[in-house]
Amino acid sequence: MKPGSGTLVINIMSEGKAETYEGVYQCTARNERGAAVSNNIVVRPSRSPLWTKERLEPIILRNGQSLVLPCRPPIGLPPAIIFWMDNSFQRLPQSERVSQGLNGDLYFSNVLPEDTREDYICYARFNHTQTIQQKQPISLKVISVDELNETIAANLSDTEFYAKSSKERPPTFLTPEGNESHKEELRGNVLSLECIAEGLPTPVIYWIKEDGTLPVNRTFYRNFKKTLQITHVSEADSGNYQCIAKNTLGAVHHTISVTVKAAPYWIVAPQNLVLSPGENGTLICRANGNPKPRISWLTNGVPVEIALDDPSRKIDGDTIMFSNVQESSSAVYQCNASNKYGYLLANAFVNVLAEPPRILTSANTLYQVIANRPALLDCAFFGSPMPTIEWFKGTKGSALHEDIYILHDNGTLEIPVAQKDSTGTYTCVARNKLGMAKNEVHLEIKDPTRIIKQPEYAVVQRGSTVSFECKVKHDHTLIPTIMWLKDNGELPNDERFSTDKDHLVVSDVKDDDGGTYTCAANTTLDSASASAVLRVVDVPNPPFDLELTNQLDKSVQLTWTPGDDNNSPITKFIIEYEDAMHEAGLWRHQAEVSGTQTTAQLKLSPYVNYSFRVMAENSIGRSMPSDASEPYLTKAAEPDQNPTAVEGLGTEPDNLVITWKPLNGFQSNGPGLQYKVSWRQKDGDDEWTSVVVANVSKYIVSGTPTFVPYLIKVQALNDVGFAPEPAAVMGHSGEDLPMVAPGNVRVSVVNSTLAEVHWDPVPPKSVRGHLQGYRIYYWMTQSSSKRHRRHIEKKILTFQGSKTHGMLPGLQPYSHYALNVRVVNGKGEGPASTDRGFHTPEGVPSAPSSLKIVNPTLDSLTLEWEPPSHPNGILTEYILKYQPINSTHELGPLVDLKIPANKTRWTLKNLNFSTRYKFYFYAQTSVGSGSQITEEAITTVDEAMASRQVDIATQGWFIGLMCAVALLILILLIVCFIRRNKGGKYPVKEKEDAHADPEIQPMKEDDGTFGEYSDAEDHKPLKKGSRTPSDRTVKKEDSDDSLVDYGEGVNGQFNEDGSFIGQYSGKKEKEPAEGNESSEAPSPVNAMNSFV
Repeated sequence: MKPGSGTLVINIMSEGKAETYEGVYQCTARNERGAAVSNNIVVRPSRSPLWTKERLEPIILRNGQSLVLPCRPPIGLPPAIIFWMDNSFQRLPQSERVSQGLNGDLYFSNVLPEDTREDYICYARFNHTQTIQQKQPISLKVISVDELNETIAANLSDTEFYAKSSKERPPTFLTPEGNESHKEELRGNVLSLECIAEGLPTPVIYWIKEDGTLPVNRTFYRNFKKTLQITHVSEADSGNYQCIAKNTLGAVHHTISVTVKAAPYWIVAPQNLVLSPGENGTLICRANGNPKPRISWLTNGVPVEIALDDPSRKIDGDTIMFSNVQESSSAVYQCNASNKYGYLLANAFVNVLAEPPRILTSANTLYQVIANRPALLDCAFFGSPMPTIEWFKGTKGSALHEDIYILHDNGTLEIPVAQKDSTGTYTCVARNKLGMAKNEVHLEIKDPTRIIKQPEYAVVQRGSTVSFECKVKHDHTLIPTIMWLKDNGELPNDERFSTDKDHLVVSDVKDDDGGTYTCAANTTLDSASASAVLRVVDVPNPPFDLELTNQLDKSVQLTWTPGDDNNSPITKFIIEYEDAMHEAGLWRHQAEVSGTQTTAQLKLSPYVNYSFRVMAENSIGRSMPSDASEPYLTKAAEPDQNPTAVEGLGTEPDNLVITWKPLNGFQSNGPGLQYKVSWRQKDGDDEWTSVVVANVSKYIVSGTPTFVPYLIKVQALNDVGFAPEPAAVMGHSGEDLPMVAPGNVRVSVVNSTLAEVHWDPVPPKSVRGHLQGYRIYYWMTQSSSKRHRRHIEKKILTFQGSKTHGMLPGLQPYSHYALNVRVVNGKGEGPASTDRGFHTPEGVPSAPSSLKIVNPTLDSLTLEWEPPSHPNGILTEYILKYQPINSTHELGPLVDLKIPANKTRWTLKNLNFSTRYKFYFYAQTSVGSGSQITEEAITTVDEAMASRQVDIATQGWFIGLMCAVALLILILLIVCFIRRNKGGKYPVKEKEDAHADPEIQPMKEDDGTFGEYSDAEDHKPLKKGSRTPSDRTVKKEDSDDSLVDYGEGVNGQFNEDGSFIGQYSGKKEKEPAEGNESSEAPSPVNAMNSFV
């Protein structure tokens, strides 16, 4: 034995043969309190005997007969594992027809010629000794009927061969024999039932249990269903099992009666017993088995029947009862339960002690528990007699009762739902008749760990980045550790996975990254976790295994296998084709089918070398194309369509150019594509003229009359035949310039800027082409207001179609004009009509070109100006209006003055000194007033008055008065500023609106009505581009009339009725009304004078 242990070591290699140590061993352990014994240990040496030498005759069978090749291995320990192989150590193939039985024999339900061989060898492998034993090879020859007759005839007198019929036959069992058999198995083992049948055709085996069903999770079929196995069998598996062998000629049944026996097993095993002197106790040893086990008792390893007598002990079968025990009653009892299949042995120590209580739990143990969870406070104790346990809370608390607490038999105190107020010190007290012991423990209640922000379900595309968030709330005295898991395992060791305090980030997501990600927060007391699923999606993988079937002239069936949808269902498949003959390398759309289809019927065109490919599409996008299918060339056929866009237009007066859009190679339907071009005059009786051309899309017919209508046809044909007859299209031969000018040209002047022109149409035949319209050329010959000649600029207006009148807009008033009219076709313009002149009446003039004020004095101002750049008639006079502006920006009375038209300078006298004036100036013709121009100026200051003002300014009363006035002005300015920001008018403006004199308002240029003075236009500080320059000279820009918007071509456009689109007008300022304020701030002196 090993020193210090009960282990027995037998060294067979150096201490003799193994057979020497064969036997039953049992270990016994003793001390002064008793003896315990172990179970019996059986030691047997392994054996691997050799096969008995035997001579095996060759076996000759007729095709279809049954056969059993026996193995019969030598009996070894443990039993050998059997398998059949050939000389090359290759396992022999097995099937429903040929299989190995549980006994190792090889069964043939029927033999076939391919079963013929000379090396059927049975091997027995003894794993414990690591040896393999081999049986002598068996030779088998399977012969046909003809070979069998020849053999019988040649060896009839020397053979014991008796032939059986090889015709088809119903099944019979090779094993087990007969209709019934019996099988016993031990409880807990694997039950194996076997049925092997012969017959032709090969039978199929079925299994049923009579009056019951086979257990679902414990039933397995082996050896091509010839073996039924039930694992962990119990008494409930006993019964009749039936195997059925069937083929086309019939069926045969065999019933196996199964009985499940059982070695002994514990129902109640004896337990150690601790008693104090004078107490009573019981040992129970209860076991079951089949057959029922026999119970026997031993004490200290000696049968109780021959052991020393103990008056406190009484045996009643499987129970020993103790009464009024003493310390001498201590012993070790063994219970043995045995039947024919095995035995059980258990030791139970009966210990009689007299001990005061002892508490085994460490003093002042600290328990930390999460709130709302059970708290278990240990109080491990020992004592004899058995102590009673009480628990107290605090120093002066009463005993804890089971209405709130649970007191366990082992002394543990359980608080089912611990709360914050459960925190404190608890005392455990153990008592028996020999004494008392106590122990204190401490309880702390902690807040639970919770995940307040859980990771969320995510769907991301492959290659993108995904982030999971996990925020944890925990007790401040506990330090949590955050761990991320993938599918309940560690995260992959990949730098693409990064974590920080609250986040897990996965970059460049791959397919394998999909799964369940769990955030686990752990403290020393509790844990919390939350999970989210990551679904990685992407465009589908391309389809594969394209196959063409049902190949017809104009259709084919395409079948494919879808690729992986990458977690997003395929919604549709897109089919494309390539025409390798006509458009190699160019893929075109063929068809689309739903994502549930994997087959499509495709319509085809003739004479196309098709290849197909398929793409899958899901919600993420479209897959890469599949590999191309095998090519499929359709047969040639005549074209089924003709060229489109057929036109006939002449480029010269004597030709007809026929053009068309040619068919592409895909539309040709066959080799040798050509076009039959046909034409004839529409209004004549000529026959069709035709030519056949190839590889062109244009044909020119020469020698045609000028602009004659033709009927044209272009028909496709190839080597197989013609396309359907095309419809005729009308065209025209070439155009020539028109021959005749429009006649009877008449001009009506509508107003000073607009005239209407009428003319007679030219004869249709003289147009010699498609009539596109009429074109008017007009120009100014002389302006009545400007006597000098200037460069003549002709303007053009085109009127579409057959219109015979039109409007000329944007004319210069009071001017002489000339015009002519020409007809236009696709070739160009015809001759011009005779020039017609007309005169426009006077109009209102433009504003004076400039206005400036010079030589200001105390009471006078001099005005100088330049006449209007466009007088638009004879000027009759100038109108000057002016009015003063006081310090509060109020306008004074308006003065109206007429000035002769030949003047360019005028001096105003008797004006107020140091006063601002506003001037309104415009010219007039006999038609009316033109646009006005405005300006402001100030007379000079009187020095004597200024001196008096200075003297007054030194007086105290005047200084006080001025301060009051300044305060009043400041308040007034604030009020004005607020009203101005709100968008209202100045009081001055309202007063002006209320008292304006309509007689002095300037006329609007379009209808002669008066305008409104606007401080926004006239009184804002001058900016760059303003009408008034720094030298106070006002420049009036020239009129910028334009015809661009009114006619087609160079100069303008008219409506269909010839009316003018828009209105001719010059640029001019509106004249402000009386009372408007000036933009220039008044001087302090002016303010004072106004006040005085």
